[in-house]
Order: sequence, then structure tokens, then C-alpha cells
Amino acid sequence: MPSEPHPSDQRPSWQLTTDLDGFLARAEEFLHSAPAPHTALLSVTDTLRVRGLQVYGKGAPLFGTYAGAGAGADGDIRGAFVWTPPHRLALSPLAPEAAAALARQLADVSPDLPGVAAEAATGEAFARAWEKQTGATASAGTHQRLYRLGTLTPPEPAPPGRARVATGADRELLSRWHREFGEAIGERSAMDPGAWTDSRLAYGGITLWETPDGTPAAMAGVTRRTAGQVRVAPVYTPAALRGRGYGGAATVAVSRAALDAGASDVLLFTDLDNPTSNGLYQRIGYRPVRDFTQYDFTY
Repeated sequence: MPSEPHPSDQRPSWQLTTDLDGFLARAEEFLHSAPAPHTALLSVTDTLRVRGLQVYGKGAPLFGTYAGAGAGADGDIRGAFVWTPPHRLALSPLAPEAAAALARQLADVSPDLPGVAAEAATGEAFARAWEKQTGATASAGTHQRLYRLGTLTPPEPAPPGRARVATGADRELLSRWHREFGEAIGERSAMDPGAWTDSRLAYGGITLWETPDGTPAAMAGVTRRTAGQVRVAPVYTPAALRGRGYGGAATVAVSRAALDAGASDVLLFTDLDNPTSNGLYQRIGYRPVRDFTQYDFTY
């Protein structure tokens, strides 16, 4: 007669691993079941798969899946995370008890975790649990809103000029703009600007808006398509050229190209403290999905 499951096997649990392929084998169905709220985890794991595990830094990435009670490690996945040191932990939306359980487990593994980025309620639950477990202070940073494209509605009139896909000849400019974008929003870049540029150029993932004389005036990046969806990121216009519609025109161009290429969903994040960008994206057809919050931990 088979033995009864041990009581510990019935509790929901986190399984941690440094094996990307193993993580994806367990988490892929869960992540693909709701691509929009999982967009950050999908794009980060896709970049790790294509560009290598050290693309975001020298530290070994850590991955985790949360299984329902009695389901076993590989079944009934209800949550996931990706951590690419030295950056914040990226969490899927979780039940509060799952966030608390992860905080307890990670406190023994990585007590100096720098922060977390997650859907607003999940981020709050994890941050409070992390404070309790480690004595750290959690400070809310950027509040973001995730948008999904509905009906693309280009502004009229469009600014003079045209869109074109960036090439290797633009590498120096794109790397500089990527660095300037991070400085403008007060965020450390997740990747070295040159590495980021190379990763996007490899699949035509940056579109420039040029003025009629051929001068680049704005850029809009887009992630590689995964689970049918892409995410527009970043959109950047140099300070001296803002207010002329160039960023919006680049966003429209890259959004239309993604749809034409077969994307089922086109997403983007905005900073909720920036009413200009939130208003622009809604005018061209983006609709709110849910809010996210980034927390930083100090010890």
C-alpha cells in the first residue's frame, strides 16, 4: 500500500534554482497563462536565454516557483520570481501568504536583497514581510502602470519626419541615449548600455524617429516577442527635442510594427508620477492593466 504523503508535502512551497531551463520547464505554462502581468519575468528570462546568464551582472541569477499544497514541485504553479543580482527581485502577482513564505525562505539565502519590483499589492506584501524577517527598511520608489494597446490611434498631425529601424551605425547614439534615459528617470540601468544596444540591434528592437533632414530625434525600443506579446521600452527623447511629438511618433511606429509582425498584445509601463507620458499613451490607444511598485531595501 502506498504511504500517505508527509504533512510537509501538503504545504504550499517555493522551489529555488539557478537552472534557467529547469525553471522555465516548471514555470512556462504559468507565465504564459497571463502574459501581461508576467511581462517582466518573460522578457528577462528570454534575454537570459538568448544573451547568457551574466547579461545583467556577474552574480548568478536565482529563480523560483511556488506550488500549491500537495501539488509537488512541478505541478499547480501559482507564483514565480526571477532575481538577477545586483538588481531588484522581480515577482509575479502572489497571494500574501506566498509572498510571506518567499521572504522567510530568501532571508536565509540572500539576506542583502536590494529590493523588489512587483504588482502593487504583491510588492507591498513582500516588502512588509521582508522588513519583518530581516529588519530592513523598505522604501517605495517608482510607482508604475502597465498598459495594453487597444486600438492604435496615431496623433494628428504627426510631426515631420519618418521612422526607421536602428542599425549598427547608430550604436554609439543608442548607447548614450540609453544611459541618459536611466539618468533621467533616476534608475540604474539593468544592463550595460552597450550590451543593451547590442541585444536590441540583434533583432531590430529599436526604432528611431528622424526629422526630415535625417537627424535622430527620439527612440522607442521593443522587447523580443514571447508568449505572443511584446513590451515597448524604453521611449526616449533628448531634453532639447521634447514637446514636439517625436517620442509619441516613435511609439506609434514601433507599436504598429509589432502588430504587423503578429504580436497578440503590445504593452508598456509608465511612471505614474509623469502625467505627460500617461496622457500621451492613452491618447494613442493604450489602456491600463494594473499598477506595479518598486521597493528598495536598506539595512
